[in-house]
Amino acid sequence: MKEYLLGNAAIARGILEAGAGVVTSYPGTPASEIVESLAPVSKEYNLHIEWSVNEKVALEVAIGASWTGVRSAAVMKHVGLNVAADPFMTLAYTGVKGGLVVISSDDPFCHSSQNEQDSRRYALFACIPCLDPADPQEAKDMTVYAFELSEELELPVLLRPTTRVSHARADVDVGKGKTKKSTTSHEFVKNPARWVALPAHARTRHSVLIEKQDAINAALENSPWNRLVLRGELGVIASGISGLYAEEAIERLESDVSILRIGTFPPPDDLCAEFFKHVSKVLIIEELEPVLEEYVERAAREHNPELEILGKNTGHIPRDGELDSLIARNAIADMLELTHTMEEPQSMTEADEILPPRPPALCPGCSHRAAYYAMKQVFGTDAVFPSDIGCYTLAVDMGTVDTCLCMGASINLASGIRFGGEDKDICCSIGDSTFLHNGMPGLLNAVYNNAKITVTILDNLTTAMTGHQPHPGTGVTATGDKTKSVSIEALANVLGADFVETVDPYDLNATLETFRKAKECQGLSVVIAKQACITNAIRAGVRRKPFRVNDNCVGCRECVDFGCPAIEFHEDRARINSLCTGCGVCAQICPSEAIEEVVNVK
Repeated sequence: MKEYLLGNAAIARGILEAGAGVVTSYPGTPASEIVESLAPVSKEYNLHIEWSVNEKVALEVAIGASWTGVRSAAVMKHVGLNVAADPFMTLAYTGVKGGLVVISSDDPFCHSSQNEQDSRRYALFACIPCLDPADPQEAKDMTVYAFELSEELELPVLLRPTTRVSHARADVDVGKGKTKKSTTSHEFVKNPARWVALPAHARTRHSVLIEKQDAINAALENSPWNRLVLRGELGVIASGISGLYAEEAIERLESDVSILRIGTFPPPDDLCAEFFKHVSKVLIIEELEPVLEEYVERAAREHNPELEILGKNTGHIPRDGELDSLIARNAIADMLELTHTMEEPQSMTEADEILPPRPPALCPGCSHRAAYYAMKQVFGTDAVFPSDIGCYTLAVDMGTVDTCLCMGASINLASGIRFGGEDKDICCSIGDSTFLHNGMPGLLNAVYNNAKITVTILDNLTTAMTGHQPHPGTGVTATGDKTKSVSIEALANVLGADFVETVDPYDLNATLETFRKAKECQGLSVVIAKQACITNAIRAGVRRKPFRVNDNCVGCRECVDFGCPAIEFHEDRARINSLCTGCGVCAQICPSEAIEEVVNVK
């Protein structure tokens, strides 16, 4: 049976077909839809599914489930694997019992990420298998196979979809999902020599991992995702979605180029050796790092030392950004010396000249805008404003986002800037989900080391940037069940902050006063700016009366400079458009009392 599925939904389907019993994740684009696809059917399939507080926690929960014999998956984006790297690396030593698949979605071109790192490097580092799907069908099939391979080798397996695979849609052949299944009983069997990573045990387990490398190669050698077509003496080796681009390019060029498509890492030695002996020149097409290219350079020395290798190291394929069929076509045409057929990328110059710039912006009525406005009014433009990963980073044009490194870093950066000798006021910002993800240790560290900074926790009661997933502060689990709601204010107090106060950013005067008290604090102060995400509020049925500009407007532009998309400036006066959500902050800013609530609204 075929279903038209998003790539991430296809991966979710593969998890169900494999009979997994536990799936854990921290939301992150482009991976978020995997858990969102599973949550509605979790009870039907006896599946424990959770939004964990961070990726390290997610992987460790999945490991615990695997060690009882239950198939489990930990889902994250590529930068989340950095957070989970500590257990990930040691897990390769201890191994698994029930199949364990780590799904790390890479994001070439940084569509929604702070870097373009290649998760295949982590698989090589850990000495475990990696599967690199090219389309939603392969993503689903590889997911099922990954669980089987994991149990065969007793090792975790990394599945590495990229953004274009995760967010593509295609007809996918699907089978029946299975309820929770295990090859053994669901019981943790004590085995300290394996599960306790003491140095003496780790040395032995490292030897075991090294010995398994031949078994990994043998298991992947005949994988259906490695496909060889021999034609002429010029060849292409491509991995993941790049294989589709290469096939399309070869067809369009009507050339007799040989092609080897790679879907597994490590690549298949025998198939590669056969390819190397057939061709005299080869072009390696892969996104991001030259992982495959480095393998080819090593292997070719044995099988065809004279082989000419083109790729990233020769400048034929870019090392950054996404690839596409045009890049692949031009690179292959260059190899074939058909330079007259090479095509220029479509120019956007004319469109750029006509269209106005539209940088990402906070939503109309977003409470973060009001909190940042009050922050800047109190601390001034000379203060230092370290920030973090989330919706609020979009306020960079407000002058209150001076740094953004990685999740949870803002408090630590603020501390380091202070200890580095900065005497100016320092007010950092971090979101509610980000604070619970990785910000609490930073706050504890700042308290412990007496950092005189102000920490603003922008609490919009959701993980908004990645699709409005719940977190421990929302009182709802991934499956919509009610649970305990963790108080961020209580956490800040128990971690030792000298001043903690929660305020509604829509109440501008109260917010200004709270920031003034935080600034005057001689120790570490915490301001919790709490107001529900406006998108979630609207979805929940909250309807506030919109505002309008009356005849008192003098064209001072104070409200326009606030930056809300609902406020425009036309013919020397402000006006409010239909995007207004009724937060009312602009009315509190206006010095002429020219903004008022619309009274008669149905």
